[in-house]
Amino acid sequence: MTGAPAPLALGEVTLLLREGDDVVVALRDLQSGTVLLADDGASSGQGGRLTVRQWVPRGHKLAVRAVAAGAPVHKYGQEIGAATRDIAVGDHVHSHNLGMSEAHHDYEFGTARVVPPVPAGPRPTFRGYRRADGRVGTRNYIAILTSVNCSASSAKLIADQFRGRVLEGYEHVDGVVALTHQSGCGMVPGSEGGQLLLRTLRGYADHPNVAGLLVLGLGCEMLQVDQLTAGLDLPTTKPVTQLTIQETGGIRRTVRAGVEAIEAMLPQIEALRREECDVSELVLGLNCGGSDGYSGITANPALGIASDLLVAYGGRSVLAETPEVFGAEHLLTRRAVSREVGERLLERIDWWRDYTARGGGTLDNNPSPGNKAGGLTTILEKSLGAVAKGGSAELRAVYEYAEPISEPGFGFMDTPGYDPVSVTGLVAGGANVVVFTTGRGSVLGCKPTPSIKVSTNTETYLRMAEDIDLNAGRIVDGTASLEEVGRELFDKILAVASGELTVSEELDLGQDEFIPWQLGAVT
Repeated sequence: MTGAPAPLALGEVTLLLREGDDVVVALRDLQSGTVLLADDGASSGQGGRLTVRQWVPRGHKLAVRAVAAGAPVHKYGQEIGAATRDIAVGDHVHSHNLGMSEAHHDYEFGTARVVPPVPAGPRPTFRGYRRADGRVGTRNYIAILTSVNCSASSAKLIADQFRGRVLEGYEHVDGVVALTHQSGCGMVPGSEGGQLLLRTLRGYADHPNVAGLLVLGLGCEMLQVDQLTAGLDLPTTKPVTQLTIQETGGIRRTVRAGVEAIEAMLPQIEALRREECDVSELVLGLNCGGSDGYSGITANPALGIASDLLVAYGGRSVLAETPEVFGAEHLLTRRAVSREVGERLLERIDWWRDYTARGGGTLDNNPSPGNKAGGLTTILEKSLGAVAKGGSAELRAVYEYAEPISEPGFGFMDTPGYDPVSVTGLVAGGANVVVFTTGRGSVLGCKPTPSIKVSTNTETYLRMAEDIDLNAGRIVDGTASLEEVGRELFDKILAVASGELTVSEELDLGQDEFIPWQLGAVT
């Protein structure tokens, strides 16, 4: 006769994020009937004894306190929603018994400002491309920038001529990328949507990772090719050519002319060389996608440590995805350098409330089915984990989508949660490195900027090792500390900025992930 399984230690198979939380996070699958013992008797079970009442997948929440229907449920020391029915100790806490609640915050401004200290020792450097205007690129791309969708196919045909072995003699040219999109006409140029698209395209034209530029249009579109570069103070060493299909004589002639223009640029760009640059020249974009219950525990706070290190050295680091900080925005306003900066963030939150309402939705349309399968239940819970990417540094600026990232330190950019659109905005703003955390698995690239992908858990990393650069799951595995992974990620950022290829770059990904945010009416 087989006896009952021996009780397990609560602290070995679950993680309590804050004292007083109603839930813990399962570090492994917990079967119904499993008995857990709290060394300190902290669980609400008899004498510190807790029995798991339903199967709890890893990354999901287990109740350690009883919560009455309608009462708030706490994780991270914050409210993540309200119980939709009575929750007993040992219950699996998820969408069947936890729902969205309207968290009411008393917003504070500047009450939790932190200036990360400069670490002792030599200042870090990386090897980048110093441009004539003083900025630094981490890559050397020739970009084909399209003014309108009507020129997209021609742009791709031109870029395709430089695939394979044709660039073998140009080892310092990272490639030719066609940056195509679905708009550029049928819209009012001065409208919100028109201005947003123009700002995005101009941000890519002016990007320090773009060493050469071909601007390609049809000829009759609302957004004309000369608007993409007009008034930009482009480096004198950046060759720029403009073509329109109508004036050049059709697609075939345009492709030939475009290829010739790029061939003429190649020797000049090949002559550029990396040089030692101070770490403060880095502009880091922070993004996440396919999040899970471990995101706010491993990869995101590890990235927060790396972000704080960069900020301490005078670099720029920018968080994004406004719908995915909703419910945690009060934590960011406390870090604002001024009331004005904090209120600018709240204005963007209010804009999103109205925007989603007009579309018949709410901000709790997020999390996605994948997020929920990974253990996240409400947008409040997801956001509390998402903001950890921004570390603890004071919030110095709030940017609109694709607005130039001008302020040293930690900032926030208003973007959608849709990953390629969000990252496109960050790159348009000037990010020359992106770190992308993922729990379920992401394959995002973002030419012309390298994207470092970090897994939140070891299972995903092992399953998708050819698509992920670093495994933060070691933190919950107990093989590395949060601080160690954060420092390792910082070093990885420096290495990639110096030319080390990411797994996305090895697969030549990133051209199709250029997706500007589309707003407004199309006529």
